[in-house]
Formats: sequence, C-alpha cells, structure tokens
Amino acid sequence: MKLRVFCAFIMLSAVFLSCRREEISAVVREDLFSLEIGMREDQAALFSLEGGIAATSVAMRDGLFYVAWNSGAKIVRYSSYGDAIFMIYNDEVNPPPLAMRTNVERGEVVTRWAVSWPLASPGRIAVDTRKHIFVEDRLPPERRVIDRENRVLLDSMILHFDEAGRFVEYLGQEGIGGTPFPRINNVYTSINDELAVVCRLPSGWAVYWFDAAGAPRFTVLVHGAAVPLPPGRPDVFPSVDTIAAAPDRRQLFLKVDYYRAVNDESTGTRAGVEPDSSIVWVLDAETGAYVDSIEVPFYEEHIPGRGETQKLFYSLMGVIREGRVFLSHPVDGGYLILILQMALPGGEEAGRRQGFIRVGNDELEFNAFALSGDGLLSGLLATEQEVRMAFWRTDRLAEEMLP
Repeated sequence: MKLRVFCAFIMLSAVFLSCRREEISAVVREDLFSLEIGMREDQAALFSLEGGIAATSVAMRDGLFYVAWNSGAKIVRYSSYGDAIFMIYNDEVNPPPLAMRTNVERGEVVTRWAVSWPLASPGRIAVDTRKHIFVEDRLPPERRVIDRENRVLLDSMILHFDEAGRFVEYLGQEGIGGTPFPRINNVYTSINDELAVVCRLPSGWAVYWFDAAGAPRFTVLVHGAAVPLPPGRPDVFPSVDTIAAAPDRRQLFLKVDYYRAVNDESTGTRAGVEPDSSIVWVLDAETGAYVDSIEVPFYEEHIPGRGETQKLFYSLMGVIREGRVFLSHPVDGGYLILILQMALPGGEEAGRRQGFIRVGNDELEFNAFALSGDGLLSGLLATEQEVRMAFWRTDRLAEEMLP
C-alpha cells in the first residue's frame, strides 16, 4: 500500500489521559478530505428524508475509500484527496451526475464514471484484494421471506460488484441467488478473498462463509447457551456482543460480555446484574471449535464526587492479521484504542498496546470507522455542516506487538 500519498508526515507522540493517569500513545490524526452534505455526486448523502442520520458504512483498501451512503442509495469510491472516482447509484433517488461519465463501455478508458443500479438501502460494505465490492442491501417487501421456524424475517442480500462498479451477482444463504439473509450485522473479506456474512438471529448468531466465486463453504451457528464460560466462574451468564472475521485465516472472533447476578442482602432476592468480565474467543470457522481466548480488561471510569469507579466494557472494532484485536471506548476528546495480541505460535506471551485517537465534540453527529487488515484506521466523522475523512497510523501500535 502506497502510504506516502497521504501519510508521509504522520508520527506518534505521547499524551497523558488524566482519567487513567498512565501514559497513552496518541496517534496523530491526518485529515484527508471533507464533503458537503447533499445529494450531488460530490456530496455526502448523510441525512434521510425524515431528517435523521441513516446508517453509513465505510471501507478502505489500498488507499482508496469506499462509502455506502444509505440515505443516498449510492456507493462511492474516493481517492485519498476526496475525488469521487466512480459511483454506483439509484437513478430514481439521485440527480443525474454532472461530472461523471455514464453508460461507459467495457474497456473504455475514463477517469470518473457512474453506474446505475437500483440500490434500495445499502448498508455494511467490504472490499477484497481484487477491489471487488460486497455491500448489504434490503429486498423489496414482495421478495421478503418469513422463516417461521426460527421466527425471523429474511430480507437482506449481499450485492457483488467488480472493481469498476459493474454488478456481478447477489448472494444469499446458499450462495449465488440464494435465500435472503436475516438481519446482517457485518460483512468481512478474509483469506483468499473469501467472504463472511455475520447475521443476528433471535436465538443467537449465524455466520455464512463463501469462497471468492460466491460458493458456500460453511455456516457457523452461535447460540448464547453454548458459548464458553470463563474458567472458574460457572455462576455468570454470557452475552455475545459482536462477531468479527479474521482477514488472514478462517477464524471468527467472538467478543462475549459476562454478567453476574446481584442479590439484595436485606431480602435475599435478586436485585439486578453487574458486569463480571469480557473475553474474546477465537472460533475455528471450519471445525466450529474454540481454539484460543483472551480476557479484555474493563475501562474504569471514576465517578466524580462519589469516590467510586465504574467498570465499562470496551467495544470491538475489528481484527487484523496475526490475531491482533482492536477495541475502543469513547472518552473526552476522542476514543481510547486497546489492541490485544493473542498468544503467538512460537509461544510468546499475549501483549497489549493502548492509543488515543482525537475526534472533536463537533464531529459526533455520526462516526463510522474502517480497520484494514494491517491495522490502519480511517474514520468518517460528521459535523452539522460536513463530513470529514480522517486517518490514523494505528498499525504502528500493532506492529510493536510482533516479535
């Protein structure tokens, strides 16, 4: 990846976060470009017609940024300077593009082009090494299916576009043209350009894994009752927070938060629950066996005026190569980043690194982050007037963990 295009002067420095009183590496932020909010091809379609912010997803591959604008029913590939290279758009929702060629013939050389496709509600997006795009979309009501056995609505599919934005196929549970998916939580590209589609079910989770040609490889079902418990703590109960796929191996990383019951000492009755622990479990997607785990520390926040500490869970951002897990927690002025390393094959101990990324209070209208397989972090940050694309070299923190 040619990082010198926009990262040549990024460096790491150190700051102190008073709430933790320990030295945290602050990753210097690089602002790449900004977009006005609107519906033109060079604008950010962030707000829905109802006035709210619709889900928007971003992916980064080889210095290019791919944004699925849900409200605008379009997918745009941007350069690191913010130039819209191509756009896949619903022409019933978007105005005709003014600065992009349409109806481009295959093999024709153009610099900026647009492809019309009836996108309905584009959601999670992923891009593989071929620069093929995989994006979640919803089916029209007449094509949705009710799975009465599992009590779930099947209304989602994955659209596959090639590197030029041309439609290739759509994927369902059985692969090309298959049954619609239940609610999609995330989409990941993995080893050999394989694809993992993570879905939520009333009874747990389902992960559908496909090869690069769209053929199904395996399906992994995760039921909450079958999730492992922490050693020596049989009285806790688990809650699967999220599932991510590794970019370099057929593994799933499950972040599971555990709770324990709290009893009222005066009455002996159950008064509620409190956090007990959080663990990332590694599941072999081919065999269904749990092969590794690491405990996630709490983020401890001091409650002013009470002399108490509140224990909060981190959120899983994603997984990068060599089993390194990225987690985050919002703090004043940005996000605290925690990177955990699973035990390496050579027997080296698992390690951790912490970092801080700055996000201004005026940029909290909406945030969407993308984590590359090498640990490069980019973020779509929205203010009331514009959307900014920022970039952090968090990969350098992750590299420090390897021997």
